[in-house]
Formats: sequence, C-alpha cells, structure tokens
Amino acid sequence: MIYRTIFAIAALAMANPALAQDAGTPITIGQTHLVSLGDEAPARQINVFLPNGYGEGEDHYPVLYLIDGGFDQDFLHVSGTSALNALWGRSQPAIIVGISTRDRRAELIGTSGTAEEREAFPTAGNAASFRAYIRDQVKPLIETTYRTNGTDAVIGESLAGLFIVETWLAEPELFDAYGAVNPSLWWDSQALARSAVEQVSDGRERGHLLVSYSNEGPDTQEAIEMVAVSGGEGVCLLATPELTHATAYHILTPTVLQFLLPTGYDFAPEWGFDVPCAQQGAAE
Repeated sequence: MIYRTIFAIAALAMANPALAQDAGTPITIGQTHLVSLGDEAPARQINVFLPNGYGEGEDHYPVLYLIDGGFDQDFLHVSGTSALNALWGRSQPAIIVGISTRDRRAELIGTSGTAEEREAFPTAGNAASFRAYIRDQVKPLIETTYRTNGTDAVIGESLAGLFIVETWLAEPELFDAYGAVNPSLWWDSQALARSAVEQVSDGRERGHLLVSYSNEGPDTQEAIEMVAVSGGEGVCLLATPELTHATAYHILTPTVLQFLLPTGYDFAPEWGFDVPCAQQGAAE
C-alpha cells in the first residue's frame, strides 16, 4: 500500500510539472530592521507591520509601538488584531512597530526594587536607557522610513505595561496615547503608583492612558487604581476580574486598540464594540 501511494504521488507530479516545481511563495507582511541598543550591544530586531493598502497609495498612517514586539513575543498577535480591527472600522489602520526585548527586567523596570526583588532579579532597573533607545533611535528610524501621520501610541502587557505607565509619568511627550494591559505595578512595593499623584502635578500634558487589571490579587489592583485616580478623566480603567494575567492580553487587545486609535464611528450596541472605562478620577 505504501509503495502504491508513493508511486501515485510521483506519477501525479510528473503529469503536472507545476505541482512538482511549486515551492510556495513567501508571505510578506512588513519589514525587519536591526537597530543596536548602544555601541557595544548586539543589534536587535525592530519588526514593522504595514497595514492593508500601504503599498498601493500615498496615505499616511498612525504608528502603534509595541513593547515585547519580537516574532516570538507579541508582534503577530497585535498585528493580526490591528488588521481585523481596521477591517471592522473598530480602530484606525496603523503601522505596527514591534520592539523586541531581551532582558525584560533590565529594560522594562525603572528601579532596582526591594531587597528581596534585587536578590531575585539583579539586572532590574535600566528602563531609562531602553526609553532613550526608543526615543533616539527607533522613532526617528520609523518616522523617516515610513509614511507616518504624526500620531503614535504604545501598547504592552505586564512588565511592558509597567514600563508604559512609567513613561506616561516620566516622559509623557514620547507618545500620544498609552495602553498598559495589566501592568506589574506591584513592583517595588507599588512605588511607581504611589508617586503618580505627585508626578502628574508637574503641569506637563499627558496623552490618554488605558490601564487594566484582572484577577491578580489586591496589591496589583490597588496600585493600578492609584494610577487611574491620579490621571482623572484622562485615564481609562478596564476592570476585568473575570480574566487572569494569562488570559487578559489576547482578549483585551481589540478594546485597547479601539481606545488608542479610535475611528469615531458610532457602533450599534449589539456589535459589542464598547470600551467600558471606569473613570476613577471623575468618581473622586
């Protein structure tokens, strides 16, 4: 039986040369750039997804910067969600820029943490350098290479969410809108969250921020609520206690993109395209 099957396949290939020779066609969804983080650091991938129609016209697009944007991280998930959202008119078509991370604790955490955390994670605390890398190398590359429209946003989850909240507080002009999914604000005994009210009183203009929390314990929820209160009506708090840290990102990404890059469409309620913000600042 096996020999007869092999013979039949070979005969089919000989009868149809195109079938025998077709090795497939590569699928191209964007481009990859290698950009070094410092003179001695090895170059890392900056992955760029181009929206449908980009190559066919002269339109300019907003940019969504994705922290943890490697191919083995969140690049494909967020790019696919963006394309589907745009198809439905739920969020604007966007250039997705995936910035890969390597040592996430070093690159995404801004302080060395408590004594216990320093012992467990000795590389933590170099987020300022990673932020400078985005500001001074990645963003200029994107803005000079692609047809951007001057609007940009950033998205990330967990430690990347912590980095995004810290950026919103420390360097708010870096992005126009911020999406921090389940940020790890428990770090360093909630130090970043506890400083938020003081930091936002510096008079600097800040773009809209979305923060979410799921069923991750009171320390995380409390810290995220502190940040939401600090920003008042400029912060959207998504409370999803029915989700977990493992399930939230994929489920919430369509909603977060709708918040970050809105189209202004008025959706019928039955579509379910709502962004259920709890405006903690307004309630205060």
